[in-house]
Amino acid sequence: MGVMGQQNGSNMVSCRREIPKLMEIYKVPAVGIGVIESGQLKQILMFGDLKKNNPAPYNTIFNVASLTKPVTTMLTLTLVSTGKWDLDEPLYKYWVDPDVINNPNHLKLTTRHVLTHQTGFDNWRTDNKSKKLLFNFDPGTKVKYSGEGFEYLRHALESKFKMSLERLADSLIFRPFKMTDTRFIWDSSVDESRYALPHDIAGNPMEIPRNITSSAADLLKTTIEDYCKFGIEVLKGTGLSDVVFNDMIRPQAVIDEDESFGLGWDITRMLSNGEYALMHSGHDSGSHTIVILIPRSQRGLVVFTNGENGDKIYERIIAGFLDIGEEIVGLY
Repeated sequence: MGVMGQQNGSNMVSCRREIPKLMEIYKVPAVGIGVIESGQLKQILMFGDLKKNNPAPYNTIFNVASLTKPVTTMLTLTLVSTGKWDLDEPLYKYWVDPDVINNPNHLKLTTRHVLTHQTGFDNWRTDNKSKKLLFNFDPGTKVKYSGEGFEYLRHALESKFKMSLERLADSLIFRPFKMTDTRFIWDSSVDESRYALPHDIAGNPMEIPRNITSSAADLLKTTIEDYCKFGIEVLKGTGLSDVVFNDMIRPQAVIDEDESFGLGWDITRMLSNGEYALMHSGHDSGSHTIVILIPRSQRGLVVFTNGENGDKIYERIIAGFLDIGEEIVGLY
């Protein structure tokens, strides 16, 4: 069955008509949608303006927030597939954060813990009263979403391979996947005229986060087209061995009976027709994004927004564009 499914076609048409109204209600200036069917980019839809009377182009650049993490995951799993990295090798061999050097838990921490969100870290060290990185539980014993874990992994990768995450991604992901409009950092190559400024809950523009160092967890700048190219290659398992691909989609850290973390992906199972979905959302101040990939039928949906209430819009888009969308929204 296609992304819409015959019975869902009317829902999609209705949803498309509803989007501009929702954008006005929730003060979200721009929304981008990418539809993948049968392993191919089927459609790009763009709604709204970048500035007054300046319609958002099909190649609008968004900060996709935590949709950075699946890119870091794919890069890492490519290295694992080629025997250059080990999921279960302790990361201390390449990097130890000074904040945890005296905690023996750092000797246990592995890439698998990072990719399944079982590091023991909070999302960010600033969440701790001390503002320092802490192990709040032993690695591998509990599940807690953590951007710090991905940053820890970045340091280890950069230390071993003597190059920045940006350079690693360029050689292993961006160039092979023809993602020509994707950047980890803000530099002169980013076309600011196409950039979707983040907007607060009242619809007021916010400052551009102009990061000059790569983050493995956040602040990736990309387009709907480029991220759909990435999603298609994930669906194909490009660059991954069968063993590593199957490990990626295997539930390893249980959230509840319907939802688990695989390697770098939230896995939603128990969907109609025996389907399962690989999912990831992103949220920075003034931006909400989501990607949903459905491997068995080689389809997917990518939604970017540049508003603080963007999640309220993308939930409606998921329900309208995917024949199993309402199930997914109900579980996610």
